[in-house]
Amino acid sequence: MKQAAPRILIDFAAPLRHFGALSLLAGRGLTAMARPPYEFRSWLHQMEHLGVSSLGVAAVTTLFTGMVLALQTAYSLPELGVKYYIGSVVSKSLTRELGPVLVALIVGGRIGSGMTAELGTMKVTEQVDAMRSMAADPVKKLVVPKLAASLFMLPVLTILGDFLGILGGLFIATNQLNVSYGLYTNDVLQALTLGDVLNGLGKSVFFAGFIATIGCYNGLTATGGAEGVGRATTRTVVWASIMVLVSDFFLTKLFHVLA
Repeated sequence: MKQAAPRILIDFAAPLRHFGALSLLAGRGLTAMARPPYEFRSWLHQMEHLGVSSLGVAAVTTLFTGMVLALQTAYSLPELGVKYYIGSVVSKSLTRELGPVLVALIVGGRIGSGMTAELGTMKVTEQVDAMRSMAADPVKKLVVPKLAASLFMLPVLTILGDFLGILGGLFIATNQLNVSYGLYTNDVLQALTLGDVLNGLGKSVFFAGFIATIGCYNGLTATGGAEGVGRATTRTVVWASIMVLVSDFFLTKLFHVLA
């Protein structure tokens, strides 16, 4: 007798369940963050751990992005004299789009995977269950410091990255494209507005919330020992990157309507 072909079952409801669980965790985290007591020492420790240690990665990424953006703009459309508007192109592109997105992808992958690895290890070694048995809220103790640090530090890194990216464009404009320092800086100051900066910072706040929530959720739901923690860490990097890119489109549309 012929054996029946194996049936492949696809759980189409799984993404909805994960989205619902992520939303609940985000809501619980924000509520716990606004409710005393405030463990500022733990928050500061996470800011140093997640933000300050990511400073070099964010700086290198945005600096060279500004340099490449200046070169590509000048080399792609030389007949239009675009090189004299390098400052406006670099500054607006970085502050509104490239700065927050690149910082979220590079830094977010680093801090998100770190959150998952830390909480996942605690989960599989039953430390999280031990906290619950002592009437301690794991969300308040573990999730809130990471969420607060991400919401504060990612916009700060984005501002620093924007500044360094504009400096990188200045370096290329003055040394490679024969554009004077005064022309570049005046173009930046005339083109760049407060709305451009706030647009990018608004995106970075949302990105930080997504990254921290996904990282903590995958860590708190990890199973299967060290191998399970590894799988959860991989999921965090993938989910966080996709969420940043997808939400960037909708946030751009939203901020355009609100502007």
